[in-house]
Amino acid sequence: MTIADRWRAVQARVAAACERAGRSAAEVTIVAVSKTHPADAIREALAAGATDFGENYAQELATKVAELAATPGLAAAPDAPSSSAAPRAPSSPSAALRWHYIGRLQRNKAKLVAGRVALVHAVDSVELAEELAKRAGGVVQPILLAVNLGAEATKGGITADAAPALAKALVAVTGASLDGLMTMPPPSDDPEASRLYFEGLRALRDRLADQLGRPLPVLSMGMSHDFEVAITCGATHVRIGTAIFGSRG
Repeated sequence: MTIADRWRAVQARVAAACERAGRSAAEVTIVAVSKTHPADAIREALAAGATDFGENYAQELATKVAELAATPGLAAAPDAPSSSAAPRAPSSPSAALRWHYIGRLQRNKAKLVAGRVALVHAVDSVELAEELAKRAGGVVQPILLAVNLGAEATKGGITADAAPALAKALVAVTGASLDGLMTMPPPSDDPEASRLYFEGLRALRDRLADQLGRPLPVLSMGMSHDFEVAITCGATHVRIGTAIFGSRG
């Protein structure tokens, strides 16, 4: 199968999952996880209709932003709806697509990401949020709070118990906008094993929104093996790599 074939297959599966959940497919953003894949693969996905791309490594993101900025004939993707009225971070200074940063980010690499992406998915400290805001070039950088619901030592993110205090602190960071939460469940061959974590993230989001008195519309959860379960649990962003680009070499 080509990238275009896989993209259309993923779209169809997202639409079917949304129908089963009584949701509109327009409520779910497919973030095509393009990490380690070449710029030509992104161009193929763009031609097939993809608009949102996720990268895990800051330097790789910066390189691809520069390379794809020169691609002719592409119309810029509109910004996603925002909970903030302030000017938002663009997808990139000139690339015709929306970039997402979905990996763990070191503070000293924030300058390569801030102001270039529509959304930073994995913020787990006030210091990182402040650095992103500082480096965003005068626009508001949308961020998500990363929650490690599986308490896995090898993953970033904070515990559910620590989330209320950090969420309150992130809301106070000028130049950043807390738009929601993200999580990555423990690995399992059974997609249904992720349901507990997806439902937990949605419930936590609802509690935090009530406590903060502001909407947190984004739930980033679900990958190639379990995104359909995530959609039934309320995911607004699913991060899909292998099902679109195939296995990495």
